[in-house]
Amino acid sequence: MRLLVLGGIRSGKSAHAESVATATGTDVVYVATARRDPDDAEMTARIAAHRDRRPDEWVTEETDEITRVLAEHPDSTVLVDDLGGWLTRRMDATLGWTDGGSAVADETDALVAAVAERPGPVVLVSPEVGLGVVPDTLSGRVFADMIGTLNRRLAQVCDSAVLVVAGRALPLGDARPSPTVTAPAVAGVTTPAATAAPADTPADSPVDPPTDAPTDAPTETPHDFPGLADVAHYDDPVVFPPVHPPSHAVAEEARGRHLTLTKPAASLGRLEELGVWIASCQDTCPPRPLERARVVVFAGDHGVAEHGVSAFPREVTLQMADNIVAGGAAVSVLARTAGATVRVADMAMSAERPGGLDDHKVRRSSGSIDREDALSPEEVRAAIAAGRRIADEEVDSGADLLIAGDLGIGNTTPATVLTCLVTGHEPVELVGRGTGVDDEGWMRKTAAIRDALFRASGDLRDPVAMLRKVGGADLAAMAGFLAQAAIRRTPCLLDGSVVTSAALMAEALAPGSRQWWAAGHRSAEPAHSAALTYLSLDPILEHAMRLGEGSGAVAALPVVHNAVAILTEMATFADAGVSGRD
Repeated sequence: MRLLVLGGIRSGKSAHAESVATATGTDVVYVATARRDPDDAEMTARIAAHRDRRPDEWVTEETDEITRVLAEHPDSTVLVDDLGGWLTRRMDATLGWTDGGSAVADETDALVAAVAERPGPVVLVSPEVGLGVVPDTLSGRVFADMIGTLNRRLAQVCDSAVLVVAGRALPLGDARPSPTVTAPAVAGVTTPAATAAPADTPADSPVDPPTDAPTDAPTETPHDFPGLADVAHYDDPVVFPPVHPPSHAVAEEARGRHLTLTKPAASLGRLEELGVWIASCQDTCPPRPLERARVVVFAGDHGVAEHGVSAFPREVTLQMADNIVAGGAAVSVLARTAGATVRVADMAMSAERPGGLDDHKVRRSSGSIDREDALSPEEVRAAIAAGRRIADEEVDSGADLLIAGDLGIGNTTPATVLTCLVTGHEPVELVGRGTGVDDEGWMRKTAAIRDALFRASGDLRDPVAMLRKVGGADLAAMAGFLAQAAIRRTPCLLDGSVVTSAALMAEALAPGSRQWWAAGHRSAEPAHSAALTYLSLDPILEHAMRLGEGSGAVAALPVVHNAVAILTEMATFADAGVSGRD
């Protein structure tokens, strides 16, 4: 028996776990992760209350070495209370709060493996992060990412999981695929063949009753778009494996190398930080020069563009796609200068060239999000899968840095909706001028965003549902692309408001992905600053750009090249015979 017990503060999760352990009828080893602090009387009292209610015959170990206890007591029931305290202590003992959890990645991997291989009973108590107050700080977000990911991984290897609310244990359905399921499980939507909450739906998110596709989903004549087949390449295209952070040890080595170079410490400012980041992503110091930076421009039209939210007609999307391919667009010029190459992926353009621009298209134009869903359940899964496949194709072809670009008339409208949903800002705070709309256009755009926000207000914990209702094929593909790049341990430069809104979704799909990203620039669009703040990313450039296409990120690429060259080519004090500091 392997049981995961989740719950909020004072929910009764520990008491439930203790009752389950008692019922096993075996010897019980209780692993207590909390520690008494003589200066914290309240916590000391809590620990004493837990200790007093444990049977005398139980063995208690106050330790962080959970895997050791599991190995030493293969036949006993091991009760671990709780994993939130364990993770906090391990993060405190390392530099986990500043490196995004990299320092404890091996320990969490070992814990999941030990539970998966456990022959005897084990009961794990862990906080369900969605039921507690997590400070909106960098460390708070890191903790939420880490414990949320750990819970998901443990749920996959445990036989069962329960959510304890107000002292009542609610069994959670098996998130693993069932062989009887004939239709894919979709976030926020269930079918008669798959009534359990799908793996991408958080435990505290509402799950719709069995139903057909949403009544306001866009309808379209069936078409054999090539991107719809991309879902077959993944067991579940919207469920991502754990993201392992860049190497903390190599980052420390790179910082140490900077101290030996012929310059005052930290005198190159952000260049030093970027060089350290690339070294940690490559897991080597000094880092290798970036030789194959690759830009993928995700193109797609949006139905909302037909309602006066843009200064340009949507046929411009295809025209500009042709311009990028021909080498005449801004991103094309900047990429040539920076030593990068550009690819255009047509995800949902209304029109298309004979033969197409790519082989991952999922539909023609996304729905008008102020009044209908952007995508069907099948299309959103296909778009995310397409983005993942494109990332895999690029990494497998040797790309050592990736840049996502956007192309599509009206795409800042769904991008702003997603950013408002995640960051909690009101539309009037974040709505920009996009392609240059006048005051009346700005008001129409704000109204459309407000209506779309209302439609998706119940999906804040479900990134797949948000992309389906108020995103689009291009945004969903970018989210899949950025998340998969992190899975493949490949650094990315983020572009402007549209790409960064997709990054918000990618971070929700694959927590910890943001450690593999740097912000190329800060757009003139106000939504971009809100998204960057949420992701705790500082832009490399501040040029008030708002073109899209990946242009801002590509403009920052030479700075990254310089940062790598400093670490790789600059002489040390010893090499140059220059005296260091006394």
